[in-house]
Amino acid sequence: MVVVSLRFCLPKIGWFPVMSAEVQFSGAADAAEFPYKAINRGAIASLVFLALSLPGLMPTFSPMLILTVPGILAGVIALRAISRFPDEYSGSGVAKVGVVGCAVLFLGGIGFHTYTYLTEVPEGYERVAFYKLQSEPNGPDLPTPDALKIDGEDIFLKGYIHPSSGSGMLRQFVLVPDLGTCCFGGDPRSSDMIEVTLPPGESVRAGLTKRKLAGTFKVNRVPQSKEDFENAMFYKMRVDLYK
Repeated sequence: MVVVSLRFCLPKIGWFPVMSAEVQFSGAADAAEFPYKAINRGAIASLVFLALSLPGLMPTFSPMLILTVPGILAGVIALRAISRFPDEYSGSGVAKVGVVGCAVLFLGGIGFHTYTYLTEVPEGYERVAFYKLQSEPNGPDLPTPDALKIDGEDIFLKGYIHPSSGSGMLRQFVLVPDLGTCCFGGDPRSSDMIEVTLPPGESVRAGLTKRKLAGTFKVNRVPQSKEDFENAMFYKMRVDLYK
């Protein structure tokens, strides 16, 4: 309990009375009335991991969903610590939000991406993984046997628009397999690129978004050179559907 006493006096200085006050504090605050509990760091970490894993709902950043696993572990450890030392730690509510949020995001994200994968290929098109078109890194840069096998076939493929294709709305562009090839891998190899042409009158905005394309795949018997690209193109694709 804090006791405050005030004492006023009016001494005379010259002809002017002056008011002064004296404040006295007696007693001390009882520490038991104001207990301090630190928020457990694990609870905070669980929320941080939850926030960091949210971009994992987007296909481009789906690997970030793995961050929900340490988020769940951090929250569970925090709840155990708070239960064992209730006088020292707080934050059980924060930890529960982190654990539940991470668990829901992990299961929901996996389910969402699985459903998307199973339903994204249009009827009449065959899914092809880009890596099947890429030659071995240490071998000769030539069309792969898998690429020759699907020459002239209707396929479904995913990749990224290479920045050298241009900016704004594009009807033609070069597709590459990943952001490393797209932005940080220097000039892509011939087997890392597909020259894409969209249907007449249609265009897509340039950017780093992963694109889904369905159309007819072709292998150039004679590699085709393209402006702004050092290596020639082996592959081309006339697209019917895109996203």
